[in-house]
Amino acid sequence: MTKLGDPLYVPSAAALDIESILGESRVFPPPAAFAARARIGSESNAAALVARADADPEAFWAQQAKDLVWREPWAKVLDWQLPFAKWFVGGKLNVNDSCVDRHADGARADKVAILWEGEPGDTRRITYRDLKAEVCRAANALERLGVKAGDRVAIYLPMIPETAYAMLACARIGATHTVVFAGFSADSLAGRIQDCQAKVLITADSFWRKGKRVPTKSIADDAAAKCPTIEKTLVVRRTGEAVGWDAARDVWWHEAVGREPESHSAPALDSEHPLFILYTSGTTGKPKGVVHSTGGYLTQVAWTHREVFDLREDDVWWCTADVGWVTGHSYLVYGPLANGATVLMYEGAPTTPGPDRFWALIEKYKVSILYTAPTAIRSFIRLGDEHPNRHDLTSLRLLGTVGEPINPEAWMWYRRVIGGDRCPIVDTWWQTETGAILVSPLPGATPAKPGSCTRPLPGIALHVVDKAGNPVGKGKGGYLAITKPWPAMLRGVWGDPERYQKQYWSDLPGTYFTGDGARFDADGYLWVMGRVDDVINVAGHRLGTMEIESALVSHPAVAEAAVVGRPDELKGTGIVAFVTLKKAPTDGLRRELTEHVAREIGALARPDAIRFADALPKTRSGKIMRRLLRELAGGGDVKGDTTTLEDIGVLATLRDASEED
Repeated sequence: MTKLGDPLYVPSAAALDIESILGESRVFPPPAAFAARARIGSESNAAALVARADADPEAFWAQQAKDLVWREPWAKVLDWQLPFAKWFVGGKLNVNDSCVDRHADGARADKVAILWEGEPGDTRRITYRDLKAEVCRAANALERLGVKAGDRVAIYLPMIPETAYAMLACARIGATHTVVFAGFSADSLAGRIQDCQAKVLITADSFWRKGKRVPTKSIADDAAAKCPTIEKTLVVRRTGEAVGWDAARDVWWHEAVGREPESHSAPALDSEHPLFILYTSGTTGKPKGVVHSTGGYLTQVAWTHREVFDLREDDVWWCTADVGWVTGHSYLVYGPLANGATVLMYEGAPTTPGPDRFWALIEKYKVSILYTAPTAIRSFIRLGDEHPNRHDLTSLRLLGTVGEPINPEAWMWYRRVIGGDRCPIVDTWWQTETGAILVSPLPGATPAKPGSCTRPLPGIALHVVDKAGNPVGKGKGGYLAITKPWPAMLRGVWGDPERYQKQYWSDLPGTYFTGDGARFDADGYLWVMGRVDDVINVAGHRLGTMEIESALVSHPAVAEAAVVGRPDELKGTGIVAFVTLKKAPTDGLRRELTEHVAREIGALARPDAIRFADALPKTRSGKIMRRLLRELAGGGDVKGDTTTLEDIGVLATLRDASEED
């Protein structure tokens, strides 16, 4: 039985409705010049595509799968035994055939696959021919270290090309990789290795972050000491820093990989072969190892990358996510490389050595598509327009957002300052568990509304429902659920099928519950209102935190806001807002912000307390950790896992923050 605070908490029927109080009427049609060249250039074309996919989703996804390279054809598109799905049953392929070999052995051999820049400014340009050679060498080296199909390999590497090489090398062999974000602690790394019983650990001596070396090898050593399944540690020399060395276990990447040949025979693997395991952060309990397959996953990430971002052959694509998160897997490595794209990869922090580093990179590499997180956008707003304004951003033609709902004013700033009012924005919704984007505008076809991820993509059966699983109707808040399988869906929780079934498929029987509250508006546009366990119950009214945060950020003094609830004797729950400002607060600003929220969305949403802060507690992927804010707002101690925090010092500052002028 789940409870409040669990990731998939659903309240009782007595507290059923989630009220939507945010109003947004601005609409932005696709620019005519963009639509004229777009892959899907009109609403009618998009509607026809959706109708075709809805009428026969298996035929639709089979058509998309044909864009991949298959060694053996599938006998059946879908085998659905609720809640377990198999896609392209009997088909055989190797991810490398689609992501590497067909480009390296064809017309794209000399096209740049990866443009890499380190934080200190060192660079590499890796063509598809180079990529194949490096991946083949790495695959041969892993096999020489004893890795075979079915083994698990842990990858604890920063944003360097060797990370992509290692992932693809594992896929080439048929070993299942688990990438662990290089900012995680030794205990976090060890827990993931222990759960999947990885055989080999790949790490680096250290890497650069905010001008300092992060000692990856030392952390990996501490983890490996707790993991008896680790037989070898393969170490990339990144900074040249001296590291501890176990001669019986440790092997240098440049020595082991450098001596191997540039060719490797990749085996054909079953479509359902587990490509990777990706662990959730573990802030609410034991981390879950989300398992993704090969054929279904690659089909959907390749199609969504191509169509959602209107990909062209000459694009320079930059997804700013770390490869340790699912966005990095799907839209930095597998999706773009399957489509033969040129990918920018950057090692370091967005404000090192100065606050304009992102914009300098876009200007330098002529980036045409930028895919980043709302939290990053709000941070850039706070830094000031002068930093992007110093750089030529006219190479950009499309912008994207990912990670959490974006508030309308941040969306408008992104469009105006970064996109020059000419670039469509694709606000995407998806999850680690979904594997690929499920909801997004199609940029040449879908009119955009600031703050809405618009409509489900073709082939996605997504609904807003009540506790019984019945659609709630347009304009009403409810629970965001998916009623039919999709190719990139998770195949389970590693080693725990019971947890998979209970956590994702039991709250709304026969339906995948996303854990989010949402509503569809009168035009059928989806508005995600935040996690259900973030909903605040004020005097019997259940309010989504995202809408209150959006109202606060619409005030010109506010850069970012996070809203949580705390016990209140009169109302049941009071609203506490944590706010970062663009400049020092003026007298009476708290009162002004409180009244601003009341004017924007109603007196019911007026915050009971506002705390000003220089920063909010965020994971290293940029998500605000509202669980910690709830504990701080309630006056309690912060409990549970904080290893994903970017800056632990933020908590002490917030604890001491005043609620009074």
